[in-house]
Amino acid sequence: MSWTHLAVAGVFEIVWAVLLKSTDGFTRPLESAVTIGAMVASFYFLSVALRELPIGTAYAVWTGIGAVGTALVGILLLGEPRDLVRILCLVLIVGGIVGLKATSGS
Repeated sequence: MSWTHLAVAGVFEIVWAVLLKSTDGFTRPLESAVTIGAMVASFYFLSVALRELPIGTAYAVWTGIGAVGTALVGILLLGEPRDLVRILCLVLIVGGIVGLKATSGS
């Protein structure tokens, strides 16, 4: 169950990272509130996952999910560049996440 909590935390990480730009420096109340809510949810689920997972593994996987997910949203929905090197770098991050999960012993 801890890996599920970590995955949920990663999804909320993507949500707040993508929404952060829409806050316009936290000057837009609704967007800011939703972004902060996603941040709190992300940290909550990360903290629950940390009850059973090693901090180094969990934190690396959490940030990896957030980084890859946010980059993919940028590429697929926001028109950000999708060149080969960028995609290759994302694949490397995913490989690192899979490797950490495979060697975590949990």
